[in-house]
Amino acid sequence: PNGEVLIVGGLGVDGATAEAEKGTLAQARWTNGAAMTARSGHTATLLPNGNLLVAGGSGDGYPTALARTDAYEPATNAWSETGAMLAARQNHTATLLPDGRVLAAGGYGNSYPYYLAGAELYDSQTGAWTATGSLATGRRRHTATLLPSGKVLLAGGEGGPGTSSTAELFNPATGRWAATAAMGTARNRHSATLLSNGKTLVAGGLGGSSADTTAELYDPAMEIWTPTGRLLTGRRDHTATLLANGKVLAVGGDGSAGYLASAELYDPATGQWTATGPLNTARRWHAAVLLPDSTVLVAGGWNGNAGGYLSSAERYDPATGMWTPAGSMPTAREYPSATLLPDGRALFAGGNTSLGPFPGAELFDRGLNFSVSWRPQIAPGIPPLYPGDCLAFIGSALRSVSGGSAGSTQDSPGDAPLVQVRSLENGQTLWATPMNWTANSYTSAPVGSLAIGHALVTVVANGVPSIGGIVGVRVPVATTPTLSAAKPLPSGGFQFSFTNSPGALFRVAAATNVALASSNWTLLGSASETSPGLFHFTDPQTTNLPRRFYRVRSP
Repeated sequence: PNGEVLIVGGLGVDGATAEAEKGTLAQARWTNGAAMTARSGHTATLLPNGNLLVAGGSGDGYPTALARTDAYEPATNAWSETGAMLAARQNHTATLLPDGRVLAAGGYGNSYPYYLAGAELYDSQTGAWTATGSLATGRRRHTATLLPSGKVLLAGGEGGPGTSSTAELFNPATGRWAATAAMGTARNRHSATLLSNGKTLVAGGLGGSSADTTAELYDPAMEIWTPTGRLLTGRRDHTATLLANGKVLAVGGDGSAGYLASAELYDPATGQWTATGPLNTARRWHAAVLLPDSTVLVAGGWNGNAGGYLSSAERYDPATGMWTPAGSMPTAREYPSATLLPDGRALFAGGNTSLGPFPGAELFDRGLNFSVSWRPQIAPGIPPLYPGDCLAFIGSALRSVSGGSAGSTQDSPGDAPLVQVRSLENGQTLWATPMNWTANSYTSAPVGSLAIGHALVTVVANGVPSIGGIVGVRVPVATTPTLSAAKPLPSGGFQFSFTNSPGALFRVAAATNVALASSNWTLLGSASETSPGLFHFTDPQTTNLPRRFYRVRSP
């Protein structure tokens, strides 16, 4: 799947060999995409139909903020105008909801009050935007994260009173916003990453007058923030990418000493950051995208010490921790958007150039050099996927058209299709385990925990990837918990386990009197899902209590 070719064994000069070697024929390349409306500070959202929605941003001329939205169709390399937003905005956020609508929130407008509290929803079926509930606080340069519950977390940003620590939750079912716990540090121009465990990592940003080193985690079950390990280097205007191994890669940005080339990794298991290989070129306001081969592509940005606007690109390999050059974009620019398309290419759209907002897009292709006719095909309409379900779809050429061969009977057929499932929300990637397959159908074993929302499904047959299909990943519906184990611990604590719907969220409360109203119970924490559908909670505080009752509930 990464484009390398593996050659094993064979008959050598001295007889049969046990050696193996690998190489690659891939030749990565950049090409110009179709022109679009010049813009920067916009959002780019991959829709369930495989098209890309670009909304708002800063245009070329006055007034600056745009209400215009455009859709890009990868198959035809063409842009088409779609319904305009109700409010012109830039530096806002856009979130693809589980029901397929896109939520645009906040941003900066053209008239007072410039910091926008308004929010609106885009329906790709009608191409129209409709108003929804407003934020309590107008803000821009905030972050938006789709949570496992299907709600959207907005955090931080810059508003009328200055940099904010506040956070709000949007409920798609009601169209309303509600306050949630504030972050421990006020910040804007930070990063927010949904981790594989369902928590949100917020890191860095502009906290006061300088780049911040703090990071914190949001627990959606408890609706609280807790501090976690500090960044090794304070940074703002950086990128943060969830890797296939579950770690988070923070890259570049602006620090107290200027533009940063440094990169570091956050490990959710330890809560700590460690250094990894630095960029070849320091940069801020760049864009980053996780490619199908699990490498990270970084391109563009700004470095006043290296000529200003950058066109260079480089790729990070998590296996080596090193960066290698990845060619250059045809146009140097900062602040572009970056999106992985269903066909495996990465689209970098818009941004700022020396001439103003950029009126176009450019495509990065890994250059696997396969014939288009060899590509497996996934039929539209993949059934929705709940956590713990099997992935099933139909298509064609799901078995490879050819295999590696030594020119005799020793063939390496690509009979078993490899299926990659990648979350559109956070890039979380897993390889499904095949259970049943033919050339026209595929069924996997139960799929592990995956971020709620939508995911890109790609079939790889003997190294040749299909054009991806998009599947909806549904919010799990909790049922009445079934207790599976309960025991006191030697330390004096208490531990219990229960079964329920895979992926569901649970919080645990306790009281010494079971007759107390639920509002008077003490909230202890959230249950952990140790395996699909099996939840676990440990209470270390029962040492001196003669008895304690527990209540488990789903938010």
